[in-house]
Amino acid sequence: MKKHVILFLISISCLLIICGTGYGFMGFGDTSSWREEVLLHDGSKIIVKRWQKHGGPRSFGAPIREALISEQTISFKHPKTNKTIIWKDGPTEDIHIANFDLIALHIKDNIPYLVTMTKQCSGYNKWGRPNPPYVVFKYEGKKWIHIPLSELPVEFNNVNLVLDPLGDDEELLNGSLSVITAEKVKELNSSLREEIFTKIIRNPVAPVGMAHCQEMIHIGRTRWIGLHNFRRHAKYEACLDECKLLDIDSKYCPCDRLFKKKIKGE
Repeated sequence: MKKHVILFLISISCLLIICGTGYGFMGFGDTSSWREEVLLHDGSKIIVKRWQKHGGPRSFGAPIREALISEQTISFKHPKTNKTIIWKDGPTEDIHIANFDLIALHIKDNIPYLVTMTKQCSGYNKWGRPNPPYVVFKYEGKKWIHIPLSELPVEFNNVNLVLDPLGDDEELLNGSLSVITAEKVKELNSSLREEIFTKIIRNPVAPVGMAHCQEMIHIGRTRWIGLHNFRRHAKYEACLDECKLLDIDSKYCPCDRLFKKKIKGE
């Protein structure tokens, strides 16, 4: 009897862990992976591999695309050196999920550049509330470094990565595509009409998407709070009281910055 009970529980566990998690394009469980053909600015193409791990709450049996992306990577072989380059994104001290959506990958003078956008208001504030809302990385010295949009070569205009890889496209969901072609990438992205998704723009834009996020500050762990909570106070001391009321450590309290005032000896 006990043996039967154990086997039953194992079966239920497998059902919850595997069957209930949903399937990705070329993966299973809470992960998905696929390959994309990326059209570069000079007309050449490279193949990239993308991988995502999904987490966070969703209803039982719901498809994986309803879950948040907790980790992700994009990797490719450099067209000149043939060395594999990997970009990774995942939880940080201040944000509990992956930080970015991928927009474009380009290469000039053998240097790869990655254009992204933040996923949440907390990330948008963390990365300086950029307008246009891109966060750009450059691969230099065997590592990815954050650079301002102004340093992104002007030749890079096209959005060339799938923006919503977990959409409703049947060919993707059933894994029938060995590689998502550049033409298919363009087709999948065509439903997104906002200019920031159709091409890489350089001038500030009217509030759209993350630009509607209120200004926030990090207050420790993965907690963020609207800066208006502190700006509403006319006096420095009242602002400090707000930090104490919200149990915010002094190193995160914005009052000194807002009131341009320092308390010596603290």
